[in-house]
Formats: sequence, structure tokens, C-alpha cells
Amino acid sequence: MQNEEFFNVTPELVELSERCAANGKIDRDLYTKYDVKRGLRDINGKGVLAGLTEISEICSSHTVNGVSESCDGKLYYRGVDVEEIVKGFIHDDRFGFEEVVYLLIFGQLPDNEQFEQIKRLLAYYRNLPQSFPRDIILKAPSQDMMNGLARSVLTLYSYDPYADDTSLPNVLRQCLQLIALFPVLSVYGYQAYSHYYENNSLILHQPQEELSTAENILYMLRPDSKYTKLEAKLLDMSLVLHAEHGGGNNSTFTTHVVTSSGTDTYSAIAAALGSLKGPKHGGANIKVVQMFEDMKKHVSDYNDEEEVSAYLRKLLHGEAFDKAGLIYGMGHAVYSLSDPRARVFRAFVEKLSIEKGRTDEFQLYSLVEKLAPQIIADERKIYKGVSANVDFYSGFVYSMLDLPQKLFTPIFAIARIAGWSAHRMEELINPSKIIRPAYRNVHDRVPYKDMKDR
Repeated sequence: MQNEEFFNVTPELVELSERCAANGKIDRDLYTKYDVKRGLRDINGKGVLAGLTEISEICSSHTVNGVSESCDGKLYYRGVDVEEIVKGFIHDDRFGFEEVVYLLIFGQLPDNEQFEQIKRLLAYYRNLPQSFPRDIILKAPSQDMMNGLARSVLTLYSYDPYADDTSLPNVLRQCLQLIALFPVLSVYGYQAYSHYYENNSLILHQPQEELSTAENILYMLRPDSKYTKLEAKLLDMSLVLHAEHGGGNNSTFTTHVVTSSGTDTYSAIAAALGSLKGPKHGGANIKVVQMFEDMKKHVSDYNDEEEVSAYLRKLLHGEAFDKAGLIYGMGHAVYSLSDPRARVFRAFVEKLSIEKGRTDEFQLYSLVEKLAPQIIADERKIYKGVSANVDFYSGFVYSMLDLPQKLFTPIFAIARIAGWSAHRMEELINPSKIIRPAYRNVHDRVPYKDMKDR
């Protein structure tokens, strides 16, 4: 292994990076001149149409008398309202994530036989190669769980004798195996980190065939493997609400882009993981929790609207928390009036806060959800409404479940691998040209100079 100095940023590199910055700055006015949709989005945050999908639909507006108006957000999986899906499995007292996996990949809600089939397949595939935990996870634990998860996914390529076979049956097998294994890889990766970097006992529980995905996460993570029914149900709901969110979100679009090149499943999913790791995408709920921890230090009365409002204004002015000028968990690229996932979450979050004795914190979250939209509207020039997004409550849920922050984004990945798999299959079923958007060069032509003349 290289010594630490090998990885240091030297003064020479600082100087060279400044040279890069000086020669790499593009005039912002040029983006307007050439009508470039930065981030592939228009001024209202609406994405540029880049493809078609049947997997999910996000609705945040409707047309009234020929005019588009914002509306409460809706999310559909294969045309089925997610809120109705949640009501269905809650009413029947079953876990929903496995049902949603089937729906997203196979395009229809499973009947009893199909539901048992997908549960059986996921249970069967939830076993790592015999030496994998020892040789891959324990021998080189990562301080970042997402990097460790991506490394494990890429390493599984070496164990798969049909890794490069992109036929649909083989890709389906690979996707189902990854959906089944993501909880194991994530929890084992955290246990290795906890042991080697935090000096905690190393405990690896084998996943249990009869347990759901959510139950297995809690079973493997906790030393005593114990959890309440409400805890498992709320984690399961989180997986359902995070499983898919349209083809245009960054990590899912990455899956389409990389799949269009003809590469293998492991490479495509590892690329999606790299995208999701970004704090602008999958890491947002960690920021929400950290923001509220700071808020609790500076707000003495969680019910005092004036005191909470003052803190929120300090956040927007860059005078509190991380000085970034943001109220984390508020606003979304697509939703304006409401995020349906946050709407579903809220009632069940309150139930868990009662079970955990944290109702005072829930009241603080509720008050921020009420006050923040108006404060943001007062302080910022915005083009659409602002409301709480799913990250606003998911981090609070995970903290009440005693999930370590290191696992917040991997939990997102455990859910979203279902959507990524469906989109990879869709890209392969409907093959087209390799995805290659255009970039316009805005640099002047420069004549070549001999070395002696430079």
C-alpha cells in the first residue's frame, strides 16, 4: 500500500488546479444564448424529454382550460397509484416491497401465487458466495458504505460465469440476485466498518428465508436481531416509496445511459450506485437529520413559531448549520404542492414517534414543514411551490429505527435497485442507439504553436 503522502494534495497540484479553473470557466450567458437546458431541465425544473417509459409516472401538474396548474403530487408504479398500493398491503397486513419488486419488473400486480414466487426467488438468491464476506467485505472494509457496496457489486462480476451475457433471462437472474443481495452487502459492509473502525464487536447474522426484505435488514443489523412489527412495517414502507421515481432521476438515467452501451449488469448497477451516492441525490436525508440536530441546539421551544422561523431564516441567509443557505428536505425538482411519498410517510411517522417516545421531535418536524414553504417564498425568487419531500421524513424514520447514518443512503439503494432493474430490462427490451446527447463547443479556434514559440 502506498504511504499517506502519496494521496496528499501538494502545493504543485493546487497551482495546477487553479490553472484548470482559470482555463475552464464558461461564460454563463452562453447557456442562455444557445438555449442550453442546464441539468437537462428548464427554468421551472421540468426535465427535457429524453425517452419513454412504462415503469413509473410522476404527476405534479394538470391542465385546466388549456393552462397548466400545479397540483398535489402523485406517483404511479406501472400505472398504479402508490398511495393505493400502500393502503392495500397495510389493510391486508403484509409487507409491500416484494410486491412492488414484482410490479416494477413484470408490469402487473402479483396474484397470490406470483407473490409467493417472487418471495421464494428473493429468499433463494439472498445468499452470498461462500467466501465472499471473508475475502471481499471483511478484508478491506470501506469507510463509505456506498463505495463498499459498489465494490461488492463489481466483484460479484468475477463470481458470475455468465457475467457478460445480456440476454433477458440472464439479466433478469442477475437483477433478482442483486435485489436480494443488496441488504446483505449493505449490512455486512456496515458491520465490518463498525468492527474495524469503531472497535465494536463483529456480528454477522445470516439472512432468514421466511423474513421480508425489511425484516431481514433489521434482523441482520441488530446484535439481538429483535425488532417490533411497526419498525419493520415502516422500513418496508420506506423501501416501497423509494423503489422507483421515473426514468429521469439521476441514478435511473445513469442506468439507461450505461445499459445503452451494451455493458454488463454489474457495471450498470455500480454506475447507478455512484450516482446515488452524491449528496444532491441519495444523501439528502442525512443532511436533514444533521440540520435538525443543529436546530434542536438553537431552538429552546419546539412549539414556538417565531423562534423556529428565526432559525429557518438564518438557514436561508447562510448563518446557521452548514452555511449553505438551504433548508434541507424542502422542495423537489418535480413536485411543488406536495410530494406523495412524504404525504404517505407522515401519518406512520407519527405512530413510530409515539412508540419511540419522540413526539416532541415529530412536532418540530411538523412545524418546520408548515413554516418553511412560506419563509422560502418570502426570501427567495422561486418559480414553483415548495413542499416537504420524502427525505424530510425518511431520515427521521431511520434515526428512530436506530439505523446508523452510514446506512441511510445504502437503504435508498436497497429500495431503488428494484427500479434500476426494471429500467435496465426496459432499455434492453427496447434497444436503440447508444445514448449520446450533444455538447456545443464554445472555445475559439486557436492556431498550433511549436514548443519554441509558446
